[in-house]
Amino acid sequence: MAEAYIVDAVRTPGGRARKGGLVDVHPADLGATVLDALVGRTGIDPQAIEDVILGCVTQAGEQAFAFGRNCVLASTLPETTPAVTIDRQCGSSQQALQFAAQAVMSGTQDVVIAAGAESMTRVPMGSNWQLHQQNGIGIGPWPPSIQRRFGVKQFSQFHGAQAIADKYGFTREAMDAFALESHRKAAAAIDSGAFEAEIVPVDTGNGMVETDEGVRRGGTMEKMGEIPPISEGGSITAANASQMTDGASGVLVVSEQALKDYGLTPLARLHHFSVSAGDPVIMLEEPIPATRKALAKSGMTLDDIDLFEVNEAFASVPMAWLQVMDADPAKLNVNGGAIALGHPLGATGTKLMATLIHALKARGGRYGLQTMCEGGGIANVTVVEAL
Repeated sequence: MAEAYIVDAVRTPGGRARKGGLVDVHPADLGATVLDALVGRTGIDPQAIEDVILGCVTQAGEQAFAFGRNCVLASTLPETTPAVTIDRQCGSSQQALQFAAQAVMSGTQDVVIAAGAESMTRVPMGSNWQLHQQNGIGIGPWPPSIQRRFGVKQFSQFHGAQAIADKYGFTREAMDAFALESHRKAAAAIDSGAFEAEIVPVDTGNGMVETDEGVRRGGTMEKMGEIPPISEGGSITAANASQMTDGASGVLVVSEQALKDYGLTPLARLHHFSVSAGDPVIMLEEPIPATRKALAKSGMTLDDIDLFEVNEAFASVPMAWLQVMDADPAKLNVNGGAIALGHPLGATGTKLMATLIHALKARGGRYGLQTMCEGGGIANVTVVEAL
């Protein structure tokens, strides 16, 4: 079978939603920033890019009307470059990467950009499915047939995160401690320059944003304990959940022939990718069976994997994954995760991939595994081999 290679992987800094440095940047311009960076850093002929597959969750307002195409039009890519926008919830740009790899491995295309962009400031989470409340028509995304089948009025990630915490017996203190460690690792990564190879600064017109803004230094368990729970009597709080963030990310995926034609040097090879789905109510637990499926299909074990990226949508998600998979916590989210660095929804998939690949390269590791919990009880798994 033909191979698919990642030539470069980049991301913008994570901007704090509503109060950070990226709030005045149109989301299409965020997307354009990473598209331009991939072309500029690799030196590839822009005319060679056959498609842009871009993930975005909240496709409304400034992220509506063929958002992926608008990112292309806002970039320096030629107007002849096609684009498509996809939504697999938090895994949207991870799925974009998998679609790009499928295109290359099938021989259909040789050069594809997989990317994601999301401004959670300018297009708030959930604003696309709440339109019925504004126009007085309809009831929202979940018809009575779904409500009857699953016994819920709507699916809630907050309910899912709390259900996982309750199922596995994770205390508020344990999740706060996990979150505090995420901030510690992220701060250490920033101080050591670990993100320099992956971050593309953003010119806002009023200056440059060059560093992730959500990392809280000097945090304590006492300070985290002051944050109220999201639901009364619960243990999930804003402190042990991912941060709402503005940002974009992207990877350049090419065939072996394109490596030769354009004189490119690969960073990584796509070793395995898959997707699975399960319970839409608890929702965020699916990375566990998805990882088992991926390992079985690829003939690998966790011992073969040098680093793991398990998205920190809520602390309970990677904590459950670690416990059930009996994985080595020293390999997990080594530069911090979404609790500290932010979760710009549709951009998080290729954002984590950029961090994973560069972390593998820096540590001399070979294989990395990334998985993501997603709305509706879906999870993607991608295994890459650093080259």
